Amino acid sequence: LALNPWDVVLCISGTIISCENAIVVVVIFYTPAFRAPMFLLIGSLATADLLAGLGLILHFAFVYFIPSEAVSLLTVGLLVTSFTASVSSLLTITIDRYLSLYNALTYYSERTVTRTYIMLILTWGASICYGLLPVVGWNCLKEPSACSIVRPLTKSHLIILSVSFLAVFAVMLQLYVQICRIVCRHAHQIAVQRHLLASSHYVTTRKGIATLAVILGTFASCWLPFAVYGLLGDYSYPALYTYATLLPATYNSMLNPVIYAFRNQEIQKVLWAVCCGCFSSALPFRSRSPSDV
Repeated sequence: LALNPWDVVLCISGTIISCENAIVVVVIFYTPAFRAPMFLLIGSLATADLLAGLGLILHFAFVYFIPSEAVSLLTVGLLVTSFTASVSSLLTITIDRYLSLYNALTYYSERTVTRTYIMLILTWGASICYGLLPVVGWNCLKEPSACSIVRPLTKSHLIILSVSFLAVFAVMLQLYVQICRIVCRHAHQIAVQRHLLASSHYVTTRKGIATLAVILGTFASCWLPFAVYGLLGDYSYPALYTYATLLPATYNSMLNPVIYAFRNQEIQKVLWAVCCGCFSSALPFRSRSPSDV
């Protein structure tokens, strides 16, 4: 089989994704202080992206070194599961941030922990079900005309995934609009109570909105092209279009650790401690709200 440069780029992307997210998973797993709901959700996102990176590597290896339809179904199932879990984890993080602001007084309670575990179970349960569909028989290996732009996924399967993404994006957009309103209102109230200048209130509000815009803009720019093409594209279209839209989608898993983990001050402290050789799982941490992350 001739080596496709796009597959090489996807494999390299998967390697970078795996390395980045492996660091996040190890730090969260081995640090007892990171058992708060927000860190569990960040860990879920990192785990999903880590599996996505490994799936890209395995897909490349099996396609070019161990070609097999059965193995191809398994690797595609892993990719569907991991990318679905990644997008769903982004939604759970958004929900958690919204609730931390909307129900600030009751956020630090057992109810929040229970809700977090429920969201994690639903996220991974739905993702695994999506990933098992091509493995248990819902594929187009025996009927090529039913294939989508991503073989061996059927057109109907990819449409469900694309519609699900667009629904997640719509919910996240609505939640972030509500978060912006709450942040603006809180910033104004703090400015009034502390008799701060209007310029200080404006800078604080602008910074918060800019951060939310970066988060939502990155997510949309990475996944929206592939979701739209998944709805409109056809298996007979050139594979170049599929690669050109799929590659940016993988970049989302590459950027997630930077946006959600490496910007976190507590995770930064642990990483610096590890780099300096003075790691301690009992490092002091300042309790923070997910809205601060």
